[in-house]
Amino acid sequence: MTRALTLFGASVVIAATLLVATGCTGAPGTPDGPETPTPVATSPQPTPEVTQSAEPAGDPTCETIIPASTVEDFESVGWTARAESFRIGATEIAGGVQCIWGDFSTATDHVQIYGWAPISAEDAADAQAQLVAMGWRKEDVSAGVIVTESADTTVATDADGYGLTYLFGDGWVKYADTKQGLLLVVWPSP
Repeated sequence: MTRALTLFGASVVIAATLLVATGCTGAPGTPDGPETPTPVATSPQPTPEVTQSAEPAGDPTCETIIPASTVEDFESVGWTARAESFRIGATEIAGGVQCIWGDFSTATDHVQIYGWAPISAEDAADAQAQLVAMGWRKEDVSAGVIVTESADTTVATDADGYGLTYLFGDGWVKYADTKQGLLLVVWPSP
């Protein structure tokens, strides 16, 4: 995840810890002293699957290409989305959307980028070749083909060192500001 979501998640954990710690008091008649906080049940966050259904329902939008819970998280911290045409290099891919999520009320570089577009096998091969010619790195993965920007030019990376990344699948292409961010692009919805 990027710094903004990591900071958001860390803030939630700190707030929950403070809430539990300040909400615990001794039983009436017990001396004040160190107390052991009551354990709080936690569960891991679900990981979105990188699967595609056959036919999308409607056109992709910034609010539908990522999980509703992620949209709610962004909106809860005042973020909105700017929709743009989906592009690979200078080529616009019809029927797609590229979204920049952030707080546009202030100048910031703390944003998240997600995109999805339909693409033919021929156009996907051409786009991959164009990106590789520009110095991007290509990898075959179980979900398709990853093409990520060169480590020499990336500004921000995920934990595995990936910056801006495309994932080409069967009839579609996803885009995110990191390879890890591709997990959040779930269009068309299952």
